[in-house]
Amino acid sequence: MSTKDMDKILLLLKKEYPKAKIALNFSTPLEILVATVLSAQCTDKRVNIVTKSLFKKYRKVQDYAKANLKTFEQEIRSTGFYRNKAKNIISTAQKIVKDFNSKLPDSMDKLLQLPGVARKTANIVLLNGFGKVDGITVDTHVRRLSQRLGLTKNQDPQKIEQDLMKILDKKEWGKFSYLLIDHGRKVCDAKKPKCLECILQKLCPSRKDFYA
Repeated sequence: MSTKDMDKILLLLKKEYPKAKIALNFSTPLEILVATVLSAQCTDKRVNIVTKSLFKKYRKVQDYAKANLKTFEQEIRSTGFYRNKAKNIISTAQKIVKDFNSKLPDSMDKLLQLPGVARKTANIVLLNGFGKVDGITVDTHVRRLSQRLGLTKNQDPQKIEQDLMKILDKKEWGKFSYLLIDHGRKVCDAKKPKCLECILQKLCPSRKDFYA
């Protein structure tokens, strides 16, 4: 895809979704980390329901570090995969207390040292928790739309991220994911994309495949 076409896509998406942003509720970097971990294979709406009470009980990293595993599992059970999520959140908190002086690190390399934290989660935390841009968040929506729009031919999220970083100005990296996520939820559905309603149909090489 040409730079000119990429610019057109950005312009159209920004016009259509001027308020595109993360849907998870949080007020601190630690909270966005916890919410992001919980959001794996779970809707943002469900996570926000769970964290409404969770964030009242667990206010500091020490609270998570000292949490009872079985109790915590039940508190986050409805988000799915709760055993693994509970283990990672508590282990992460313990590592932050032990290795980072109880302060959530604000760099990619250090965030990736935390249990269960990969680039997707780290990018979300850096952008929303610290206002730092180090990459592009690639979730299921970003992966699907990037492939359909011809922005990447890769399947691996890290390779997709690298492809997107090459064709986007760094100033657009943070916003781009949320533009694609909003468009993916509203129009470019995984099973039944609404191509005839899509603002990007003239720029999308995949549109003919979904007109049936």
